Amino acid sequence: MNAHTPLHPTLKTVTERIVERSRETRAAYLAMVARSRKPGPYREGMGCANAAHAWAAMPVNDKLTLRAARAPNLGIVTAYNDMLSAHQPYENYPEQIRAAARAAGATAQVAGGVPAMCDGVTQGYEGMELSLFSRDVIALATAVSLSHNVFDAALCLGICDKIVPGLVMGALQFGQLPVVFIPSGPMSSGLPNDEKAKVRQLYAQGKVSRDELLKAEEAAYHGPGTCTFYGTANSNQMLMEIMGLHLPGASFVNPQTTLRPLLTRAAVQRAVALAQAAASGEGVNGGTMAEVVSEKTIVNAIVGLLATGGSTNHTLHLVAMARAAGVLIDWDDFAELSASVPLLTRIYPNGTADVNHFQAAGGMGFLIRELLSAGLLHPDVRTVMGSGLQAYTQEPWQDGSGPYAALAWRPVPTTSGNTDVLRGVADPFSADGGLKLLKGNLGRAVVKTSAVKPQHRHVRAPAVVVDSQQELQELFKQGQLERDFVAVVRYQGPRANGMPELHKLTPALGTLQDKGYKVALVTDGRMSGASGKVPAAIHLSPEALDGGMIARVRNGDMIDLDCEAGRLLLEVPEQELAARPVQTPDLSAQHSGVGRDLFALFRQHAARAEAGASPLLG
Repeated sequence: MNAHTPLHPTLKTVTERIVERSRETRAAYLAMVARSRKPGPYREGMGCANAAHAWAAMPVNDKLTLRAARAPNLGIVTAYNDMLSAHQPYENYPEQIRAAARAAGATAQVAGGVPAMCDGVTQGYEGMELSLFSRDVIALATAVSLSHNVFDAALCLGICDKIVPGLVMGALQFGQLPVVFIPSGPMSSGLPNDEKAKVRQLYAQGKVSRDELLKAEEAAYHGPGTCTFYGTANSNQMLMEIMGLHLPGASFVNPQTTLRPLLTRAAVQRAVALAQAAASGEGVNGGTMAEVVSEKTIVNAIVGLLATGGSTNHTLHLVAMARAAGVLIDWDDFAELSASVPLLTRIYPNGTADVNHFQAAGGMGFLIRELLSAGLLHPDVRTVMGSGLQAYTQEPWQDGSGPYAALAWRPVPTTSGNTDVLRGVADPFSADGGLKLLKGNLGRAVVKTSAVKPQHRHVRAPAVVVDSQQELQELFKQGQLERDFVAVVRYQGPRANGMPELHKLTPALGTLQDKGYKVALVTDGRMSGASGKVPAAIHLSPEALDGGMIARVRNGDMIDLDCEAGRLLLEVPEQELAARPVQTPDLSAQHSGVGRDLFALFRQHAARAEAGASPLLG
């Protein structure tokens, strides 16, 4: 986009509405940040005992640097564990970061760690009930990590699902600091995702053994790095880059490459430079977290999500991340932008390619340049690179080798390297972003149409009502679903059991759809970012446990789910619906797990607090 490219009218209208809606909350957030900001190093003036505690375990030279109170001290918040393939490379990042900080005349410390569960491990089991809940735990842990007030900038190490949203939310409470997010990159391509999905369906049909399924899964998930499909984890990385919190082109560089540590070192150098600018009082030209994450940045994030067919989980996470910055967005904003933002990528589950193919075709730099050229991104945002989004139309490359290797950037190619994976705005895969808001007497839900073939986007069929995904799977195994139907999986919302993902349903429903049946899903729960193919009205609100109409649906009721028309109707007369009793199941009796038990404990304490008792002392 050049200075003469006008903003798309929808982008302008939605942004203006968000700014007006957020006027009070954004002002309150910025006032909080202003109260926390101070010139000079943040540790300056600390009590001697406090300061001694802060650097007691550091090497002597680092202590001398900190004692002088002139150089920046970087706080590292890490989500490292070696169970998550995406986070395993982070094991040695603190060492790399400390070395890069010293070379830049600064210091760095691990401020704290945050929990990082793997949804791939917990899918379909009780642990998944803690998945969404963990985002807020991560946000709190991030804030606790940075609360020592001895850091002049922060570096956040996180990749997957709830982890990046939680890190963003926590870091925004320290919006006076520059914050740079550092990725570790996707694993190299293994068994293609569509082939893996076929084996899953064959296993669901009883046509392959568990050993064959396990071999396929291990061939797909085979080494360090992020899973290669375009689910929530890789949607996170796209968001961090288009929001200006990553270095340009950093998101999808594999962990094993020699370019990866060069990008990590450069991220540290940027954090040091931004901290020095902030301490000098010169301003940071866009470096602090509060300045980077603005109303325009959030709109850019929504556009990026739509243009790439990203994870529907971000219709929850982006709302929460924005609110942490005082910015109020809702599903109507997503829906209005989706109608004007073209779909520019085909990455599994929206196609057969993976994120490595996307990167090779031109990656984020090509995508951002195309969106800027159509006036579909705000160019005048602040980023960790400075003012403007133009820097993000470049790609990193390694100049030289061995000890002489240096990081450099160059403009991305003017044409896509693979138009089956990545296209320009002149020839999109579809004219809209593939995310629809569904409305009707059942409530409001979202559906990801970019992964659903046009012939499957309208389903009108009788309801099959269950209160858990296990019930539906059992019906499938018993052969009771060989027909047209809309699966209604209820009591899966935040109040009921933490809103677990229902990705385990995908193979069964996909199998039935492939047999020619009209199949759809309606739920107050979530689907994985890797789910697709079957039309799924998810995040239905109000949820069943909060008086939602989904609690009144009965087996055999006709449901009309129309993705194109944005319609979600329960075809039962209003008078009959009003007369139906709501029979809430005993959720704890379904299966008692850590998620349900913790939520029950929370509700018990909340009730006591409302009654005036201490939630801790009773």
